[in-house]
Amino acid sequence: MKTSKVVLVFLLSAIILFTGNVYADVTLPKIFSSNMVLQKGIDIPIWGWADKRERVTVVFNDKVVKTRADKEGKWIVKLPPSEYGGPHKLVVKGKNIIELNNVMIGEVWVCSGQSNMQWRVEQSNNAKEEIVAADLPGIRLFSVPRKVAQFPQEDITDGEWLECSPETVPGFSAVAFFFGRELHRDLNVPVGLIHTSWGGTVAETWASAETIKEDPDFRDKLAELQQMDLDNSDKPNPEKINEILKPNSYPTLLFNAMLNPIIPYGIKGAIWYQGESNASRAKQYQRIFPNMIKDWRMHWQQGEFPFLFVSLANYRQPVTEPSESEWAELREAQTKTLELTNTGMAMAIDIGEANDIHPKNKQDVGKRLALNALKIGYGKDIVHSGPLFSSVEFKNGKAYITFRETGTGLTVKDKYGYLKGFTIAGSDKKFHWAKSDIVDDKTIVVYSEKVKHPMSVRYGWADNPDDVNLYNKEGLPANPFRTDNWPGITK
Repeated sequence: MKTSKVVLVFLLSAIILFTGNVYADVTLPKIFSSNMVLQKGIDIPIWGWADKRERVTVVFNDKVVKTRADKEGKWIVKLPPSEYGGPHKLVVKGKNIIELNNVMIGEVWVCSGQSNMQWRVEQSNNAKEEIVAADLPGIRLFSVPRKVAQFPQEDITDGEWLECSPETVPGFSAVAFFFGRELHRDLNVPVGLIHTSWGGTVAETWASAETIKEDPDFRDKLAELQQMDLDNSDKPNPEKINEILKPNSYPTLLFNAMLNPIIPYGIKGAIWYQGESNASRAKQYQRIFPNMIKDWRMHWQQGEFPFLFVSLANYRQPVTEPSESEWAELREAQTKTLELTNTGMAMAIDIGEANDIHPKNKQDVGKRLALNALKIGYGKDIVHSGPLFSSVEFKNGKAYITFRETGTGLTVKDKYGYLKGFTIAGSDKKFHWAKSDIVDDKTIVVYSEKVKHPMSVRYGWADNPDDVNLYNKEGLPANPFRTDNWPGITK
């Protein structure tokens, strides 16, 4: 009797093991699906899971690559670079076969940030007209589900690539769509947009533990997060976990759930619209933001890919007297990030709304991001930026400001015909509204009768500097700036 039981147990175990092998299908992460765009001109990563040591073959565009899953059942291959075009079929073979159709080779961009990136096409200016005109199957859309995670996840919970159409575009990111549309029109190639954003979130939640653990302001919070016992039952409660892990409560949460699962999908670069939630800590953002960019590049292992971001739009009621500003300091932190290689900044300082933190003109934001992409990512000889402060010289009671990125020259853009938005201060650090004149295509002189010996000039230094009107002749607004380094009001 005992022998029979032993044999029976052995046979059942063998059947279970055998059945497990049969049904351990080769699988792909959800970022791979029919209708996707793969990045042109790079070794294209394709990865997934299978039985341990299982042979896996990937066939694409007459190219065949083989590998074997490791002892944990993970595998990855890299397809040789391909030229623009399609549609192609991607076939993955193991014990089973996966076929993905209508796959294009083109330009792939990750689109991330907080609510101004999340803002939908259907919420933007001229929404009805834009949606009707969005029959653009050469643009492909992917939306990453909004989730948080205590530790890095291997896959997202849902998602598929969709051809851009009046049916699929209304709920998609407006900034991402208008950016992608500009690239598609200019380059005339397929464009893939991976939208992964969450309104109200802070930058540090989009960075990985490897970077956050080195940050003195967040390492303790990271340790607290990682020591939580959130999965101590057979049936953990996702709603309860999400309640505990609010995106603004802990670092790394969105990197873990909304970025790590799509890395290292082949990309050209990233666009980013965020900063509002970090404005009270703008000084700290000078460290957080560039470190986050470095973090993404480290994880993707695709070099210093273009990272393009939006400077905060003008918001809240305009001030009548010069004053300090958290949002101005956050814009300064964004500007300092341009010191990183292959970064670009699109201005929104002239298209905001005093009463709405979500300006509806996302078309110009997308266009200005696309100008940066065409210049930095594709090497086009174009003017991609508004004037940026370069240097200041104080002499004879006046300040002479020199700019770069002036295109074919500086100009005043509005009905008044004279420059506005400049303030000036002496050693007392009290700022006064200043007069200013264009000297030549790269220089402006700033002065005030109230400041005999100026020591600092500021431009557009407010939450909502609605009077800024300095542009280059290509129609791009000058970036707000200050010439001093006096202590600000933010952490």
